[in-house]
Amino acid sequence: MNRTFSLRVAAFLTVGALVATACSDGNSAIDAGRDDAPAAEPAPAASDPADDAPAADDTPPATDGAGEPDSDEPESGDPATSDPAETVTETTVSPLAEYPACTPTALDGVDETVDVTLWIGLAAPLEEALDSLADEFNASQDQVRVSIENQTDYENTIDNYFNLGVGERPELLLAPEFVVQAFAESDTFVPVQACMEATDFATDEFLPRAIEAYSYDGIQWGVPFNVSSPVLFYNKLAFEAAGLDPDSPPLTFDELEATSRQIVDSGAATYGIVVDVGRDSAAGRFEQWFGRSSVPFVDQGNGRDGRATEALFANETGLAILTHLRDMNVEGLSFNVGENAGGVPAFLKIADPQEAGAMTVSTSAAISQVLDALDDGLGNGLTGDDIGVGFLPGPSDQPAAQVGGAALWIPADKGDVASAAAWKFVEFLSLAQSQSTWAAETGYVPIRTDALDLDPIKSLYEDDPRFRVSFDQLVAPVTDPSQTRPALGPQREVRQVIADMIAAVYDDPSADLQQLLDDAESTSNSLIRNYNELN
Repeated sequence: MNRTFSLRVAAFLTVGALVATACSDGNSAIDAGRDDAPAAEPAPAASDPADDAPAADDTPPATDGAGEPDSDEPESGDPATSDPAETVTETTVSPLAEYPACTPTALDGVDETVDVTLWIGLAAPLEEALDSLADEFNASQDQVRVSIENQTDYENTIDNYFNLGVGERPELLLAPEFVVQAFAESDTFVPVQACMEATDFATDEFLPRAIEAYSYDGIQWGVPFNVSSPVLFYNKLAFEAAGLDPDSPPLTFDELEATSRQIVDSGAATYGIVVDVGRDSAAGRFEQWFGRSSVPFVDQGNGRDGRATEALFANETGLAILTHLRDMNVEGLSFNVGENAGGVPAFLKIADPQEAGAMTVSTSAAISQVLDALDDGLGNGLTGDDIGVGFLPGPSDQPAAQVGGAALWIPADKGDVASAAAWKFVEFLSLAQSQSTWAAETGYVPIRTDALDLDPIKSLYEDDPRFRVSFDQLVAPVTDPSQTRPALGPQREVRQVIADMIAAVYDDPSADLQQLLDDAESTSNSLIRNYNELN
């Protein structure tokens, strides 16, 4: 595989000026997040939207790092069997050998404090929460000092990274799951698996969907940090008015259709659910639903076992998804708000005093912002207490989602000391207590299960179970690579193709759905082929 990075990869990653998403899991946040998916699942993924992500997941297989020989050589001292001419010794070489190394011990003996800059693309409240963690880390030791620079959104973070020289790049980067393949193949990052092996970093407590979202070709590249997934927001008052149980939201497509019909027929709301055609939201959910169906979106183990060569969504699963979206629209059960910039139009439609929708899907990272906005009087009478949060409805009754959000990446070529310092901060951010604090302050999901035993997230989940919904659907077991976010070089471009396809379904209910799928898959395959040929 050609791992030489060129400006062509950057061209695939560059996107136009769009409102940033709160995560990369396929659903936009109400705060016009700059932060899914997504990926994972995934992962990841995260994203939250473009969700939130998330997300196939199991700790990636360990490499033997030590390069121990695997030999059938007989025991020494047996003259009858120890003929050197017949002895063959095979040496296993770690797949990490061809990548930049990680040497955490490089910090040993360094007298001066090492500065580490972390680039992020998060909204202001999220940046403030991360600043607090950085301050805590800086105060806890004097080897490393971390400063945070906000690049405003993920796209700017990615573009700036590749457009600048090594000397201008940061020592640490927060980037989403949709760049996994391109980043891994760029030869500009230290695989964090090398750091993990060098420090016996355990991932036993990590959510498998989160850790796997940032693996590629059997190697762990990033450590998940801000993790989210798409969830259902719904008006509990409308449920009650329609004679529905406000504590029992729909989980499957069939239940979503039945719930929407009862809401509309009863007059409790004009529409059952508010939908959109956003690149990271609608297209991200399309990926989510393939994962929920345990059907691969692309080949090569959903792109996790190596370079994907073709898309695989023009099939029965894809047709069933488009049929569901079309039927809901034709029967007046859903309302399309278009691209749904920042997630705001969908939530405004729920609070519409004239023609409201009762439900919508967005990133779990938006829960705090949505509830606060309603409590501040922006909901035309709706308050935060009136909003329920449920699992993402989908084609199966398994409440599972792929990861959205982002992970921490360590740029290479900054020197062993810089990489070691960056890894030290990554270890701190991965602590159970750090994750508990981060999740409670932001609405993201803790990346590890033991964080739930610690306050403040322990108390928050007990006091308000709505915040735990995303965690619970990300903790679902993974039995197939298709349940993780697809790893795809031109993933953002493919998502735009999917978004355009979904828009066509809403624009023309009489359109041939199979033809739309075939055309979208063909275009996606051209994007994949071009990426593979150029890189």
